[in-house]
Amino acid sequence: MKNTALTDVHVALGAKMVPFAGYNMPVQYEGVNAEHETVRNGVGVFDVSHMGEFLLTGPKALDLIQKVTTNDASTLTIGRAQYSCLPNGKGGIVDDLIVYRIKEEQYLLVVNASNIDKDWDWISSHNDMGVEMRNLSDDYSLLAIQGPKAVEAMQSLTSVNLSDIKYYHFEVGPFAGVEHVIISATGYTGSGGFEIYCKNSEVKQVWEKVFEAGAAYGIKPIGLAARDTLRLEMGFCLYGNDIDDTTSPIEAGLGWITKFTKDFIDSDVLKAQKENGVSRKLVAFEMIDRGIPRHDYRILDSEGNEIGKVTSGTMSPSMKIAIGLGYVATGYSTVDSEIFIEVREKGLKAKVVKLPFYKK
Repeated sequence: MKNTALTDVHVALGAKMVPFAGYNMPVQYEGVNAEHETVRNGVGVFDVSHMGEFLLTGPKALDLIQKVTTNDASTLTIGRAQYSCLPNGKGGIVDDLIVYRIKEEQYLLVVNASNIDKDWDWISSHNDMGVEMRNLSDDYSLLAIQGPKAVEAMQSLTSVNLSDIKYYHFEVGPFAGVEHVIISATGYTGSGGFEIYCKNSEVKQVWEKVFEAGAAYGIKPIGLAARDTLRLEMGFCLYGNDIDDTTSPIEAGLGWITKFTKDFIDSDVLKAQKENGVSRKLVAFEMIDRGIPRHDYRILDSEGNEIGKVTSGTMSPSMKIAIGLGYVATGYSTVDSEIFIEVREKGLKAKVVKLPFYKK
């Protein structure tokens, strides 16, 4: 089990620690609902240093990224990032990731913790272009400072004007007394804020200064459980639940990051799916009957026939209703379609809704 550079800090703060993607991670501190509300209404900090970072450098770095990802990275200018995914050669997804353009011929790929080795091997196997690849995952830490008060609370720590950094843009600059920190207006919560990339040797100083600067704003540490409820309220896909090697980006509603202006792995297969349609789709649903949907629960039609499976589900802390995502036969994928979730052998009524669940 690996630790992050902040594991001792989390333990000292009384966090409940759990194994996650091979790391010892804080799942909660004071409780999921309280932590969720802190991020929705104020500012909270997640240690997400378990995520993976690959640095790709060289004149062919863009060509390699264009080949292995679905989105069009040629549109990225220095200081911009994009959400994308790695198709697996069989119509499925190796992983979802964020691509940052750091310099003219240098890109940072940020991947999921559970897929670091798998992604590295996959991208390396397609690197016949002499691109220099460095796996920085064990050397770098990542803090997600999220919530509507994040900009105001953190501005004193940097000379960079935080309110000028647009969504999916980033700056490299001083932060919390550390030079050359990536300050990225990205996150997984839908409540605004930043992600801060720094070296493991620097992260304790950054953490301490972040909490000093945020004290007047009620800043709190937030665990992975609230990260999950926050992302689900926005309908953001979680790898291993909502997308995996058996789901295509088109089925998962990720057509918007699948650009056919270029050739990439599986582009022919995915283009055919987009043009001809797919037999199942990932949908969002709200429960009408009382009950909480969970991963792998069966989704039924009104006759009790199985039409799909739940991929993610929870009781929404913000909305106080049960919500979920799941794949259903395409005929049941339109908004307001009536579906039933099998909970303890009973079909409970639900309806398909438009994302995001949580409207600010």
